[in-house]
Amino acid sequence: MSNLKLSGQNRLVSLDVFRGITMFLLVAEAASVYHTLLEANPEGTFLHNFFIQFTHHPWHGLRFWDLIQPFFMFIVGVAMPFSLNKRMAIASDRGKVARHILKRCLLLFLFGTGLHCVYAGKLVFELWNVLTQLSFTILITYFLLDRSWKVQLGVSLGLLVLTEMLYRLYNPEAPFEHGANFGNYIDQILMGKINNGGWVAINIIPTAAHTIWGAICGNLLLSSKSGNEKIKLLLIAALAGLVIGYGLDLAGITPIVKRISTTAFAFAAGGWAILTLAFTYWLVDVKKINSWVFPFVVVGMNSIFIYLFAEILGHRWLYGFIEIFSGGTLHALGMGESAVAIITAFLTLGAMWYLCYFLYKKKIFFRI
Repeated sequence: MSNLKLSGQNRLVSLDVFRGITMFLLVAEAASVYHTLLEANPEGTFLHNFFIQFTHHPWHGLRFWDLIQPFFMFIVGVAMPFSLNKRMAIASDRGKVARHILKRCLLLFLFGTGLHCVYAGKLVFELWNVLTQLSFTILITYFLLDRSWKVQLGVSLGLLVLTEMLYRLYNPEAPFEHGANFGNYIDQILMGKINNGGWVAINIIPTAAHTIWGAICGNLLLSSKSGNEKIKLLLIAALAGLVIGYGLDLAGITPIVKRISTTAFAFAAGGWAILTLAFTYWLVDVKKINSWVFPFVVVGMNSIFIYLFAEILGHRWLYGFIEIFSGGTLHALGMGESAVAIITAFLTLGAMWYLCYFLYKKKIFFRI
């Protein structure tokens, strides 16, 4: 268990694992792992149907990859009570902590909008990145941290009700239609354009529920309740989210659409996030089955850094750089394009993981 010294005795290791696995999956996407595996397996085959789960659903429905962004935002919420307690113990000045939160949210906003400039190759103003959304959800959650869980839950549900009302009032006949919904209308006002993929900036409202629910769960895990009691409450909350989310969809009331984060999606994704936290907490912190977690925790320790690195340099530079050597060698050995692409993707993933490991060994942890 010596590998877990990085987490410290008072650290919730399961949260580090949850964060690390989520970031590892994001890094693998930036390394083109899923894309190359999907391309290598023809449509209609079992493996194609499996790897398509690592792509976003085009609209109405839910795939595994649709859960990664909610997981990320939920994890941030879980960590907030822990980080606030730590900062208050050091600073003993709530005003100073508030200024730090405001600075962090501003940086996240700038990083998120800056990434869209990198994607476009020019200066643009677009608000669809997860970091931009986090800058809003963190701020809301921070000002609720001292409130009771009932108030926090009430605010989160209020945000979802508000989302539902805005979409239905704007377009009563087809409130969740791609390209003609309230989110598209707001994007035209804010940015003068809409996203071709259907993403909308006002996702910040419903996805704030994920960060708030994370904070509620974080406070629960900080409480004096027994491990089994914490798991029981988490499972009840997860089941409620899943039943409401899938129930709204199956009843034809509100569809599950990740790209505009409908209320049905928010509940379903929140349920899966809480269920995953319950499982990792039970496995890692209660049962102490944690000999396998080190590779993921290392990635999670520099989550914002490796996300930015992967998005800016992962598939935009590093993959091509590695392909110079992997392609030149493997093609000479008679290996086909598909196999070379897959191997290059995994080498790129390995290189980014090693970067996280190198930073960990040097005790370099990027914080904002």
